[in-house]
Amino acid sequence: MLVLFIKLILAHLIGDFLFHPEKWVKHKNKHKHASKYLYLHILVHVIALLAVLLFDTNYWLGFLIIIISHYVIDVLKLHLRTKKNNRWLFALDQLAHLFVIGLVVNIYEPYIADLYNIDYNNILLLIACLIGVTTMSSIIMKTIISKWNIEDKGDKEDSLEDAGTYIGILERLFVFLFIILGIWEGVGFLLAAKSIFRFGDLSRAKDRKLTEYVLIGTLISFGVAILIGLIYSYVVGLI
Repeated sequence: MLVLFIKLILAHLIGDFLFHPEKWVKHKNKHKHASKYLYLHILVHVIALLAVLLFDTNYWLGFLIIIISHYVIDVLKLHLRTKKNNRWLFALDQLAHLFVIGLVVNIYEPYIADLYNIDYNNILLLIACLIGVTTMSSIIMKTIISKWNIEDKGDKEDSLEDAGTYIGILERLFVFLFIILGIWEGVGFLLAAKSIFRFGDLSRAKDRKLTEYVLIGTLISFGVAILIGLIYSYVVGLI
């Protein structure tokens, strides 16, 4: 099952990323289903699939399902795409392709029925911890730091919109991952890297309050992520 899944994923990566020039993407976005590059894109997927499957005719049904569904999904994405939903459509597009690949693998090597026998306690715990590291932690951060309002410091136009929120979420996810994998040195490396990047901003600002504000936020962010990581590791051992 795993070998077939890897082969199909490889073909997908070749077609959707490796041999998918920006020129093709722009032309498809402009001309939709009438774009010649849409069909060249599908042809690349055909060639990639045939190559990874070594022209094995036993997989003809799965081959047709993947190619036809890929065309339908891409056409729907092109017609539904707007500037506002572009990122979401990209994610949904890739998830749809992966879903189809999963179904095709199940046709030849059934595995979906075995999913009912999986112990989902670890999965539920992981989901709960990920929500804690991302959404819950962001709310905790805002609640604690709201005591000090220094939003007027600096020029907001020099900063990307909501960049601080996303940076915080990403750093906590990395810390959480390092903790549950037991890579504590990774936490130190991440903290050092962030300190180096923020040093220039803080030294230019020459503002002690801003420095303290950033330091408090960083320590709280890392502390919460470490705590959740330790809780996950401890509870997993009890399940």
